[in-house]
Amino acid sequence: MDEMNEALLVSEMPGLNEDQIRQFINYYNMLIDWNSRMNLTRITEPNEVARKHFADSVLGASLLKQNARVVDVGTGAGFPGIPLKIVRPDIELVLVDSLAKRINFLKEACSAVGIEAAAVHARAEDAARDPKLRESFDVALSRAVAPMNVLLELTVPFIKVGGCSLMYKAASVDEELGAASSALRILNCRAEVRSFDVSWGTRSIVSAVKLKKTDGKYPRKAGSVEKNPL
Repeated sequence: MDEMNEALLVSEMPGLNEDQIRQFINYYNMLIDWNSRMNLTRITEPNEVARKHFADSVLGASLLKQNARVVDVGTGAGFPGIPLKIVRPDIELVLVDSLAKRINFLKEACSAVGIEAAAVHARAEDAARDPKLRESFDVALSRAVAPMNVLLELTVPFIKVGGCSLMYKAASVDEELGAASSALRILNCRAEVRSFDVSWGTRSIVSAVKLKKTDGKYPRKAGSVEKNPL
C-alpha cells in the first residue's frame, strides 16, 4: 500500500501547515494499523482516505464558530471530529461512540495525533441524558450514521438553544429533508443546507438550528429512535 504524504494531503486540503500535515499522516498510520485488527473503515488507500475521510470531514470547518464546544455523535473512527480538531484546534471536542474498542482507538489516535479530545463510551441515547452533556454543546456532528429523521433525535438533545446539528450527507438531501419534517418540528429546529462541489463528488451538510429547548422525553430509549423515527 502507498503511504500518505504531504503532496497528497495538500492537494486535497490546501492551506495545511506542516504540523497539521504531520498530524494527518500520524492519524492515517494509526488508522491503518488498528484497521488490520478491527473493522474501522473499508476505505484504506491513501488518496481515498485523504479525500473521503479527511477532506470530507473538514468541509464543515467554516460552519463552526470560534471556540465552539463540539460533540461528534457516533464518531466511529473519529470522523469528522478528529480532522476538524486538527484544522480547528480552537474547538473543544467530545467524541461519543457505543463500542469500547473504538473508544480505545480514539484515545490512542488523539494521543498519536497530538490533540485533546474527550472520548465517551455510550450510546447516543444515553449520553444525551447525561446532565454534563445534555444541551451543553454549540454543535453536534454526525457523518454516515443514520437517516436524518433519526439523527435529529440523537443529536439535537446535545445542543444548546441557538446551536446546530451538522449532518454530513450525499449530494441529494431533498428526500431525507422531507422525511425529517416531523422531527424538525417536534424537536424545534430549522434546517439549512450547504452544498460543496469537491473532487469526490457533491456533498451536503445539513445544519439544523435549535430554536427551543428539547422536551425531556427525547431522545427515547435505545432502539425506539431507529424503529419508530419521529
